[in-house]
Amino acid sequence: MTATCRNFRLLTLAAVSACTLWPLVSNGENQTEILAIGRTASTADIERWDIDVGPDGAGLPPGSGTAQQGETVYAIKCANCHGPDGRKGRDKLAGTPSETRRKNIGNYWPYATTLFDYIRRAMPADKPGSLIDSEVYALTAYLLHLNSIISAKEQINADTLPKIIMPAQARFVPDSRSGGTEIR
Repeated sequence: MTATCRNFRLLTLAAVSACTLWPLVSNGENQTEILAIGRTASTADIERWDIDVGPDGAGLPPGSGTAQQGETVYAIKCANCHGPDGRKGRDKLAGTPSETRRKNIGNYWPYATTLFDYIRRAMPADKPGSLIDSEVYALTAYLLHLNSIISAKEQINADTLPKIIMPAQARFVPDSRSGGTEIR
């Protein structure tokens, strides 16, 4: 594990610990007023973070990418933590549908759009949300290619990505519940 990944994990652990312990030291008063921190989220703040992508591709931005383009981005921004072929460390990205010892993109993820959404929000771990949409498309294509799901030259975009059938998709059951309160 690299120092950057280790430092990020330690920082994350410290943040989670602080959030968990905060209620224990609180005296029950409104902490925001006492500490004068925080503010109400503006419409612009919410729009900047309201970037979810559904299995059907709803929410995918314009742009495109290929595995060939993604290989370059991966080498610069991802290989340090995930290894040159996506098989390094605890969080293995690549594998085949027949490999079941560890979950990876090839044997577990149900939708290609979920991969795009996750990369866009959470990667790279030390600078989440810093990738531009074309880099996210390229990285998504590269990881799908590493898992033998698409060819190296296949271009993905908002039209083609939702049409990719993931090997594990049949193992997941869509949530078709309706009628309850929608929480947004």
